[in-house]
Amino acid sequence: MGVGYPVRGVRRQVSSVHDAREALGVRLRELRRTAGLTNRKLAQLSGWHESKVSKIEFGRIKPSDDDIRAYCHHANADDQLPDLLATLHNIEVAYLEWRKILGTGLKRRQQKSLKLEAEATHIRDYQPQIIPGLLQTAEYAEAKLRRGIEFHQVPDDVDEAVSKRMERQRILYQRNHLFHFLIAEQALYTTVGTGAVMIGQLDRLASILGMPRVTIGIVPATAEALVVSTNFAMFDNRLVMVEGTAAELTITQPREIATYGRAFKTLAGQSVTGKAARKLIGAALDKRRGRPPD
Repeated sequence: MGVGYPVRGVRRQVSSVHDAREALGVRLRELRRTAGLTNRKLAQLSGWHESKVSKIEFGRIKPSDDDIRAYCHHANADDQLPDLLATLHNIEVAYLEWRKILGTGLKRRQQKSLKLEAEATHIRDYQPQIIPGLLQTAEYAEAKLRRGIEFHQVPDDVDEAVSKRMERQRILYQRNHLFHFLIAEQALYTTVGTGAVMIGQLDRLASILGMPRVTIGIVPATAEALVVSTNFAMFDNRLVMVEGTAAELTITQPREIATYGRAFKTLAGQSVTGKAARKLIGAALDKRRGRPPD
């Protein structure tokens, strides 16, 4: 995963903990009203003071797990409990600014990625502008991470960060993991570092094609815009990471994860693999080397 590309609407979607609480409160209020429960009735059934209901529903206090269970139980909506609990647990960590994540440098963020990847058995990664971190050469990673350090004005630990990113790539060779990378054709041409760095990176990408347990799909530049999305990485069906310019978004709500799953499936259906992918990579290499395409 890189450091910081635009995510339209992310800041508006989860601009603060209070906004997230308000959004959860709206869902709980709809749940209560659909069940025909007044504030007073729900409070009586749950053993609460009546004011607690309005405080939860207007985001003035954060509900507990038991509060969410009470809403679902008394509204006969136990089927919504897992999603609502995931939303609750995600409130405090859903939106983290890069200045906080990278405050001590980039190595710690690489360590977090290593842990997420180790815990997942199926990793799906879509990148519209750059090559995914797990497929990067050391030179490409250094150039990308160095720009991240400059942009976010954080401590320079680029050597340690690159080393940790290279360590992450060992997971590609572990039998109990599956990987599916989707890369927009534009990423083959976006310059990271120098022309020589790009040639090395494209050669590396071509060499990985056909690797066991690793699928690489290239979404052609001429493909119809069926899904317009920023980069995202899916770890099994339990978590999605989205990187924005100012912050990182962590998604754990099942219904939102399912949406990203549909997006990935759509993009995968538009991608090319095998010989067709190798041809697109070869065309990008020929352009870098100054040779006319075949």
